[in-house]
Amino acid sequence: MNISGCFADLEKRLKAHVELLAGEIGERNLAHPASYDRAENAIRKIWTESGFTVSEQPIHAPNRVCRNLWVDLPGVLASQKDEILLLGAHYDSVEGSPGANDNASGVALLLELSRSLAASKPKRTIRFAAFANEEAPYFGTSSMGSRVYARQAAACKEKILLMVSLETLGYYSQKPGSQAYPPFLKYFYPDRGNFAAIVGDMASAAWVNRFKNFFKEASDFPVEALSAPRAVPGVDWSDQAPFWDQGYKAVMITDTAPYRYPFYHTPEDTPEKLAYPEFARVGAAIGAVISKIACL
Repeated sequence: MNISGCFADLEKRLKAHVELLAGEIGERNLAHPASYDRAENAIRKIWTESGFTVSEQPIHAPNRVCRNLWVDLPGVLASQKDEILLLGAHYDSVEGSPGANDNASGVALLLELSRSLAASKPKRTIRFAAFANEEAPYFGTSSMGSRVYARQAAACKEKILLMVSLETLGYYSQKPGSQAYPPFLKYFYPDRGNFAAIVGDMASAAWVNRFKNFFKEASDFPVEALSAPRAVPGVDWSDQAPFWDQGYKAVMITDTAPYRYPFYHTPEDTPEKLAYPEFARVGAAIGAVISKIACL
């Protein structure tokens, strides 16, 4: 996989995607349909130019239709090609925010992982999905993109080995006290927001630990892991939750969003706030983990 070690090039590419989505396009949601369409079309164009065939799924919301988009890198091993390793990131932003970290960062990495892996030959299929309508007021509703997708996947009996949610990945700090937590967790984790976090529910605990171990094999970048009940605030705050609802194993990879990022869900969530060198290192490690899981 060519992405590992090429931090400078990856940093530039991630930054360009974030600047396109959160800078040039800006706020992306059903309150700003023209920008939402531009984001959808930009993602489709990037994937098409990378040689992928883009699939889409309509998401019906009041007076409006938006779309999930995805592309496949087919598995080559006959006994495993029907198994799917699904990477997902939501491309909408919350109303009132251009959404650089939340979640242009996740989409940027999704696009770069698909590009870097396009020439590989994984044993099992890798699917890269851009989900619509993760943010309020659609989170948890029938108009949430990942919820629509997960329900259809279960109805079609798709063999999703693992779903990986790429969520707010671009902010890191070495400042003491820069990391906050839900109640009681601060006694067990660092007080500096300088690490990537792997989060899952209790049913996905084995995958949380495996993902962390593979991450540490690939990189010396700090990483922490948490498997916890969904009642812990933040554990189910992204696109992994609908897959848990359908009985699939899923993890979220994140910089911990509001527990670290001071510009979360504000107009100040703009591209220059992100720590791109650290983001690139995290992205490279995630890419190495995905490549390994796809070939287990």
